[in-house]
Amino acid sequence: MTLFFLRIFAKVALWLRYRIHVRGLEDIKKLGDKSILFLPNHPCLIDPVIVSTTLVKDFKPRALATEKQVRTTPLRYLRKQLRILEIPDLGIVGKTGIDKVEKQITNCVDALRNGDNVLLYPAGRIYRSRFEDLRANGGVKRIIELYPEVRIVLVRTRGLWGSSFGRAKGYQTTFTETIIGNLKALLSNFLFFMPRRDVTVEFVNCPDDFPKHADKEAINRYLEAFYNDNAPHNLYVPYHWWEKGGPRTMPEPENFAPKINTADVPEDVRKTVYAKIHEMTSNKIIHDADLLGANLGLDSLMIADLQLWIQETFGHQVNNPETLRTVASVLIAAIGQSDGIQPLRPIPNEWFIKPDATPLEVPEATKVTEAFLKNAAKFPNRVLLGDQNKGVCSYRKMVLAIMVLKTAFEKIPGERVGILMPACLPVVLVYFAALFANKIPVMINWTVGLRNMRHCLKNAAVEHILTSSVVIEQLEGRGTQFAEIKDSFIYLEEIAKEISVFTKIRCLLASKFNWSSLRNAPVQDTAVILFTSGSENLPKAVPLTHENLLNDAKYAMKHIDMTLDDCILAMLPPFHSFGVMINFIISTCSNCRLVFHPNPTEGEMLARIVAAYRVTMAVGTPTFIAGIFRNAPIEQVQSIRMTITGAEKCPQSTYDLIHSKCPKAAVLEGYGITECGPIAALNPITHPKQGTLGLPIGCEEWTVRDENLQPVPPNTTGMLYLRGANVFSGYMNFDGPSPFVTIDGKEFYQSGDLVSADEEGFLTFKGRKKRFVKIAGEMVSLPAIEEVLQRNYKSADESLAIAVESVGTEEHPDITLFTTLDLDRDEVNRTIREAGFSAIHSIKQIVKLNEIPVLGTGKTDYRSLKTMSVN
Repeated sequence: MTLFFLRIFAKVALWLRYRIHVRGLEDIKKLGDKSILFLPNHPCLIDPVIVSTTLVKDFKPRALATEKQVRTTPLRYLRKQLRILEIPDLGIVGKTGIDKVEKQITNCVDALRNGDNVLLYPAGRIYRSRFEDLRANGGVKRIIELYPEVRIVLVRTRGLWGSSFGRAKGYQTTFTETIIGNLKALLSNFLFFMPRRDVTVEFVNCPDDFPKHADKEAINRYLEAFYNDNAPHNLYVPYHWWEKGGPRTMPEPENFAPKINTADVPEDVRKTVYAKIHEMTSNKIIHDADLLGANLGLDSLMIADLQLWIQETFGHQVNNPETLRTVASVLIAAIGQSDGIQPLRPIPNEWFIKPDATPLEVPEATKVTEAFLKNAAKFPNRVLLGDQNKGVCSYRKMVLAIMVLKTAFEKIPGERVGILMPACLPVVLVYFAALFANKIPVMINWTVGLRNMRHCLKNAAVEHILTSSVVIEQLEGRGTQFAEIKDSFIYLEEIAKEISVFTKIRCLLASKFNWSSLRNAPVQDTAVILFTSGSENLPKAVPLTHENLLNDAKYAMKHIDMTLDDCILAMLPPFHSFGVMINFIISTCSNCRLVFHPNPTEGEMLARIVAAYRVTMAVGTPTFIAGIFRNAPIEQVQSIRMTITGAEKCPQSTYDLIHSKCPKAAVLEGYGITECGPIAALNPITHPKQGTLGLPIGCEEWTVRDENLQPVPPNTTGMLYLRGANVFSGYMNFDGPSPFVTIDGKEFYQSGDLVSADEEGFLTFKGRKKRFVKIAGEMVSLPAIEEVLQRNYKSADESLAIAVESVGTEEHPDITLFTTLDLDRDEVNRTIREAGFSAIHSIKQIVKLNEIPVLGTGKTDYRSLKTMSVN
């Protein structure tokens, strides 16, 4: 009965917009109505509704649908009635979903054997162009292998390429967004007068020449030829009866397949990648331009496997296996880069503002929340944040969202709450809602591995973590482990479901007329808790106060001339101190517009975002910023007037690259420490000195001292010590030695970094006292890796058998294991992962030695190891 009413409702709703013509269905019925595998093409998100509605009366098919589509559409209420077979989206969950996909394929076969009919979309995704592209997908072949007698019916839907439910417009909106847009159009057309789109659904019994017993490539090419025969062009059908022009053909969407430059890929990386692909495909001749699917035959499951292999072998996460389209894309993924594959959605007009040279400044305030409210009251309609997934957001919309979330966050037990999210618009709202809910936000770094995450949560006494189920699925798909801490997750999607309509209406009215719930909210003195990299062993908790952050922002901004029309590209993760400063403080406390993108390795995508949003400032590591300029045509980056780099030395090649495309852009190096708010030094835009860290910001006292805490002359190397309003007061729950030393009767923070200062006070980085290496902007502790391996692998005579050092270049460091033992790299990396470390800690190569060189003190001679690797 439920299916009957659903079918009637769907047919009426579809009739309002579509004129559906069905062909060949009677021929299908003549041969029976059981155990049929229906194989339709997939032009857009609405065709499964049309096909299922057409079939449900006589065939009641069970459809395969991705978990994401079920979760984000009305299917979540109908999954049981429709007996949907859910499969994970490998673009989100990666290799972790392979077993479930294979299990559901087996379930499909069982259903078919039992007389059920199954609706399977061979492409597994909607059209990217007017032609269906099955790539190397193997679902159909796998079912035929398991059930050779299966009856196959081909389904060809025409007339939907150009629908608002598809990607013919150049990008894809969600099903819910599109439904709402169409509902508004229906109402404006008085329901019955909306222009209708002609759609044809053709059913064909399996032709005699179908290559049922051939390989998957032959099957896929046959299906593509069937689906793409005389494929219609991109057809726009008006949405209102008064629109002029009638149905008309539109240009095809732009194909985002930029040429990938693999010149920076080291030869040893290239050889390793080529060997792996050869192993997977048995192809003797492989070229950079080869498509993994069409040319090399890798299906989505194999590409997901390749994704995980890259992470385990090279330590770089691949955010989406769909970016692995060619051999060249695999090569750049192996060195921590990626090319964006998604077209940009249109940017609302309110984002773009007239030139305005009004200087930006941080208002007088004692807390970050106070500064935010002052700016929000002064510029309530100013659009401050942009995000390709979430659109744009004004101060007033931010206030509304914060009010709604605050009511939910206040119910979370405990003084502190973790936040585990990437750089995106929602993370700003979550951060401020936590502050206004009288919580201390604790930023969780998932890249450090499970071992360090467990330690961080225990150290900061965090029992609950705010996150998104989509984020967790994506991270788990890339190999990140959350065992033992997953029970502490509170998903924002679940919170949203529990917020009542009354609460939303109340907050909507309050956001327009009464902000007292925010102005009077008690706010903790600690603005955020961050964690060090764990360069010695385990990360230390760094509490930063509102005073630390506000002073750091205020004085750092004196070094640069930021104005009201500036826009910063925000790509740094919010668990980094610099990410906190840019994403939360500089934006909301100084009125600087931000546009987010969560993956800093997608240089080509970032370049397009720069051009589309007219970004004026790029902030990040030299590696990430170089990725933008390397991939960008000159015209894409002309809006940039300033780049600020930190975390690692900016090489001359990056200076040259930026100036070759933006001759007038200022390139400013800076220096930051989590414990110092984080900006400790920055080159002034008025007179920068290339190759230096810049001048210490004005709220600090600083000094450079030798090992006896004596001052060193200018241009002489020594340890940097700092004190001031931006410097933290001490680590939480830490029983190690104090990070502070007394100099001339005052307490200074010992940075651990060696610098020299010239006569003007410009600092130049000279090295680190502790042994760690920067990979993709992350600090990786070599002693921590070494400790795990020394604990697990010992020589028979108990002599020193293990040493870990970083070799290679600063841009492409290789964590190398020097050992006297016969060890396998895959086994060693499994040991590292089992100890709770992430893929970024992986050993890249093993060097076998007769003995480990030691100093006269008996300690490992790491300098000799580096020399050996060079020789």
